[in-house]
Amino acid sequence: MKIAVDVMGTDYGPKELVLGAVNAVKAYGCETVLVGDESVIKELLVKYGADKDERISIHHASEVIEMQEHPAIAVKSKKDASIVVAAKLLRNKECDALVSSGSTGAAVAAALFGVGRIKGVERPAIATPIPNLKGTTVVLDSGAKVDAKPEHMVQSAIMGTVYAEKILKISSPRVGLLNIGEEETKGNEQALATYPLLKENKTINFIGNVEGRDINKGTVDVVVCDGFVGNVVLKFAEGLAGAMMTLVKESIMNGGFLAKLGGLLIKPALKGLKKRMDPAEYGGAPLLGIRAPFIICHGSSKAKAITNAIRVAMDFAEEDVVSIIAKKIAESQKK
Repeated sequence: MKIAVDVMGTDYGPKELVLGAVNAVKAYGCETVLVGDESVIKELLVKYGADKDERISIHHASEVIEMQEHPAIAVKSKKDASIVVAAKLLRNKECDALVSSGSTGAAVAAALFGVGRIKGVERPAIATPIPNLKGTTVVLDSGAKVDAKPEHMVQSAIMGTVYAEKILKISSPRVGLLNIGEEETKGNEQALATYPLLKENKTINFIGNVEGRDINKGTVDVVVCDGFVGNVVLKFAEGLAGAMMTLVKESIMNGGFLAKLGGLLIKPALKGLKKRMDPAEYGGAPLLGIRAPFIICHGSSKAKAITNAIRVAMDFAEEDVVSIIAKKIAESQKK
């Protein structure tokens, strides 16, 4: 298993991505191709004591797409940008999967132009796992495209179902349409047009409309929405989780001796809660609908998140999720 890692264009620079890749090679026994500035990568490999590891190779890329650049224009004009080069490696089957934490827009554009969509898929979708009271809920699309037609959302439901079954090991995952109420008559024009299409689709286990609170309650496994709403939900959930942990810590520290004593007693439980809510534990989110495993991480991802993203990429490739999605999409279009 060989995983390409785009190590450029992130908030912390290449150091966290290279370290995450080094740790993944040690933990999972995979091979990695580090795509980016060769001289910088070599220095970091020496620093981390991995410059002699034959499982780690470097593919030089002289350009970087910055976060503020227009994704499609940058991908087309910067032919030697790290994400463009990494996508080419994936397309040419020189690696089994790709992990990137640079500009999400640039990653999606590179995937579309450089790797291509699965036949029949009109729009790819980012599937983001969010922890709930019983396990995990997958929300998609969480940012690949801000607008979506009802047909696109049906395809997202199919792809999300495959991801939940093969990666999260959920049998017959429950699919819900994110809405402002559970009633079939609720919602905007997009939701009202999407509902009947999901209801009549026999390849998914559609349970109807769900509300935002259902994502965390665990009453649904796959939540479908457009990329604008999905990204807002994702960022809000991450911000709320971080704020809650900070508020708990502040309450303990400012609550006097007994509060501090109680905090000491529950410290192991709080550590477990923090780990469960930490986005880094999930690594990255797959871009579903692309013809090869393509994992997108936060621009602020540190080494731990990159290591886990590489694990997700390996699972994605080993379970042959791409082929299964292609089969399901083809089946749905015959009916």
